[in-house]
Amino acid sequence: MNESNYLSKIKEYLLTNHLIDEVKFRAAQVKSERSARDLEEVLLDDKLFSEREFNDIKSKIFNLPGVDLSEREASTKILNLLPQKVADNYQAVIFEKQDNKVKVGLVNPANFLAHDAIDFLAKQNGWQVDYYVISVYDFRRLFKQYGSYKKELSSALESAEEKFAVKDTTADLPAGEQFDERVKTAPVAKIVSVIIRHAVDGKASDIHIEPGRTESRVRYRVDGVLHTSLNLPTYLHNTVVSRIKVMANLRLDETRLPQDGRIRSQIDGKNIDLRISVLPMLNSEKVVIRVLDTSAGVPSLKALGFSDQHVAIIERNIKKPFGVILLTGPTGSGKTTTLCSVLTTLKSEASNITTLEDPIEYYIDGVNQSQVNPEVGFTFADGLRAILRQDPNIIMVGEIRDSETAELVIHAGLTGHMVFSTLHTNNAWGAIPRMIDMKAEPFLLSSILNLVMAQRLVRKLCPDCRQEETLPPALLEKIAKELAGVPQEYLETFTKNPKFFHGKGCASCNNTGYSGRAVIAELLEIEQDLRDIISKENFDSQAIEAAFKKQKYVSLLQDGIVKAMSGLTSIDEIMRVMQT
Repeated sequence: MNESNYLSKIKEYLLTNHLIDEVKFRAAQVKSERSARDLEEVLLDDKLFSEREFNDIKSKIFNLPGVDLSEREASTKILNLLPQKVADNYQAVIFEKQDNKVKVGLVNPANFLAHDAIDFLAKQNGWQVDYYVISVYDFRRLFKQYGSYKKELSSALESAEEKFAVKDTTADLPAGEQFDERVKTAPVAKIVSVIIRHAVDGKASDIHIEPGRTESRVRYRVDGVLHTSLNLPTYLHNTVVSRIKVMANLRLDETRLPQDGRIRSQIDGKNIDLRISVLPMLNSEKVVIRVLDTSAGVPSLKALGFSDQHVAIIERNIKKPFGVILLTGPTGSGKTTTLCSVLTTLKSEASNITTLEDPIEYYIDGVNQSQVNPEVGFTFADGLRAILRQDPNIIMVGEIRDSETAELVIHAGLTGHMVFSTLHTNNAWGAIPRMIDMKAEPFLLSSILNLVMAQRLVRKLCPDCRQEETLPPALLEKIAKELAGVPQEYLETFTKNPKFFHGKGCASCNNTGYSGRAVIAELLEIEQDLRDIISKENFDSQAIEAAFKKQKYVSLLQDGIVKAMSGLTSIDEIMRVMQT
């Protein structure tokens, strides 16, 4: 149906139902043609109808539900599911997405070209589309939000430049490059607010604000990977750092020593906890901000990505009355989140659960959480001694960093407590020699250790642009060799028809091909044969391999490959994380 038919339908309905007389309608139509404005806009501007009234009229004419978007703010991520040019051309916006369902608002629901374009896009991405009628003003409000982040910073740039700039070093650059290089100066409170809000919207875990010789840069860590988002003019860097220090109650006059602080904020209804770390550099300071969405809650083990077999092993061991469970992996591998998920499972009125953390990342109702403070002498070892006098049932120690803490953890396990802690080792078995290296007695360690887990975080493929791929024969051969030792029942749990996928990249995932992260893990239950090996310090590789095989052990790499075969992630991502 073309534009003239759309107008005919509107005219017919309005006149038939005596909502307007023909003289007024014709006058509005002439005004629309002369001013190149939509007829709807003219009718609304002349107060002949309200937005809601006219939207209800269109809804009845074209038999589509109407929706009021006057108070709605769609995220840039949602809006960009429909390219900006397409939205502008067809006066259509995607204002909501849940799983594979998208909600599309149309100003002209009779525009079959708009339907064709959106239906084609939906078919490509596997969406189910629900169409709604929206007012022309609601469309324009949402359309302005395309790129609103850059516009906000760009407008702020002018006032900051007047106030802080000594010299405009980008005047000779093209306009686009000027924006990319100088996007970022607002009066400082504004720019800091926008940087933080953009990180929250983009689900960044960390913000890095780094000084440079000619410019400073702001980088976001999203799904474990750092991306440069902004380049700050050098004259703004120190002022931005100072603003963050003020917000975190840090000393402005101290630029020679590291400082740590915290900011609590509420952004778009979310309670956000920001952990601030300021580090002196050569001529300035670097700031790293850890972004914690405390309103999100702690995800379950299944939601984190653990397989059903691994969840069963974990649940079996955490229900034991005493002992030690260790979780290993590098910084940023999700160890704390996993431990908090376990504690959430265990908490009850009958148990006293106490934690010792640095820092506290998740607040868990019903769990007593304490944060170490080395500056005043409150270390993990000191805190653990104090906790043992607090009548605990379950103890979580954020990290075993020294021999004193290792000894206390083992002592706590031997005296009838369940103790959880973390170590920095590359795999699960590596925790054993690491603990012995920290002066843990092998015979005590073997008797009290229940489970050792190792984990990594891998990026999940974006469900909107995931595509099947064919791997090179050499890589397939390598994968087949690696999977030869995986128990058949573990393989079958994930997939009976193995395929590999990659992410093409789309607006939904910011063209990365990935969205969110999941755990790959290896779990080592300390059973009698392994206890004998540990207590005798006889680390014979054949004996260890036999013990692993007996308990159907699945390595980190094997778990990653199996999850790649199920479409959760890509084989490239597994190889990147495991560096193989």
